[in-house]
Amino acid sequence: MAGPRTVSAAEQDAASEDLQTGSTAAPIRELTLEESLGAQIRLMRRKLELTGADLASAAGISLGMLSKIENGQISPSLATLQAVCRALNVQLSQLFATFEEQRDCSFVKAGRGVVIERRGTKAGHEYELLGHLLGGPNVVEPYMITLHEEAKPYSSFRHNGVELIYMLSGRVIYRHGDERYDMSAGDTLLFDSQAPHGPEELLEKPMRYLSIIIYPRDTENE
Repeated sequence: MAGPRTVSAAEQDAASEDLQTGSTAAPIRELTLEESLGAQIRLMRRKLELTGADLASAAGISLGMLSKIENGQISPSLATLQAVCRALNVQLSQLFATFEEQRDCSFVKAGRGVVIERRGTKAGHEYELLGHLLGGPNVVEPYMITLHEEAKPYSSFRHNGVELIYMLSGRVIYRHGDERYDMSAGDTLLFDSQAPHGPEELLEKPMRYLSIIIYPRDTENE
């Protein structure tokens, strides 16, 4: 009769790991924000029986750009996402729904937020969205804002809710209503964002600041 089989050290380590994790299944890699957005756009396009060329033409972007978006290879600007949503006749928030429903929080690696490039009077203003949650009574939009050397002043932003700005670098005269605030690294400004506001004098460029906007969810589409 054969004696008891000797358990190797590797098998003991594997068994110990199984007890700690409670499962022998390999972890499933979660989709990145870009991959989730792309998958949602592809699904919506196919439901409408549109070809890639049809959607690209309707959104005013190239077929190559759409292909990269659907494959999660780039971080499209907010303007591009809005154009695609208009072509699909859906709200922008629907693209984020599936991604955010997978978790109770939003985690974005450094430099991996959705970058939004503002044009026209706001040229040189770069907005990086640091997270986006759809649950709860309030919408919270955290942005890392960078004003590059070519940035121009713009102090006419107006929207619902309140906004907090925390300066990280550079120096700016920030207007809120009739008041002006000289802000540099470490300064904080919290205000009602329905009043006209924005960087009025760019004293030391480039500059970076964290902007957190909070507003009731039922006003999201007003």
